[in-house]
Amino acid sequence: MPLAVPARERILATAYRLFTRRGIRAVGTDEVIAQSGVAKATLYRHFPSKNDLVLAVLQRREELWTLGMVERQSRLRGGTPEEQLLAIFDVFHDWFQEYEDFDGCSFISVLLELGVAHPAGQASIRYLDNIRQILRERAEAAGLVDVDDFARSWHILMKGSIISATEGDLQAAHRGQAMGRALIERHRPPADG
Repeated sequence: MPLAVPARERILATAYRLFTRRGIRAVGTDEVIAQSGVAKATLYRHFPSKNDLVLAVLQRREELWTLGMVERQSRLRGGTPEEQLLAIFDVFHDWFQEYEDFDGCSFISVLLELGVAHPAGQASIRYLDNIRQILRERAEAAGLVDVDDFARSWHILMKGSIISATEGDLQAAHRGQAMGRALIERHRPPADG
């Protein structure tokens, strides 16, 4: 990474790459320091602890992945809220095909690795709920019923397709989308009369 990039950004970008690829515990701060080309004091000036760095990486993940990829890209691909929900799986399909760059869901990984009591686990739970909030809003805009149940069920399909893609199933998003269509039908309001 060029040294013209501010030190904080070099640290964050390096930690993001390493943590999303290998996990939190497998990467030490010394490796982040070495690969970002900063002094130890510089890292700790910007991130007083490894936990602070992990929390910053999770926040970056929400910006890039939740808001940038899932929310924005699916909104651009679908003309209606229902199409935007289904388009999430089109976005996922493209992501899964970039297998060398596919890194799964950091929020799930951190939650499983560090647990619900850890501050990063708690942050991951909040970020996962932010995804469900996007789903709730789209379900409501699509006129679906029981939007919280819908969002939780849809999110299970999303997470399941990510795990399946991690296992090597590059068609997992298409499978999730097909199940999503049935879920939409199940959450349509009852027909009058």
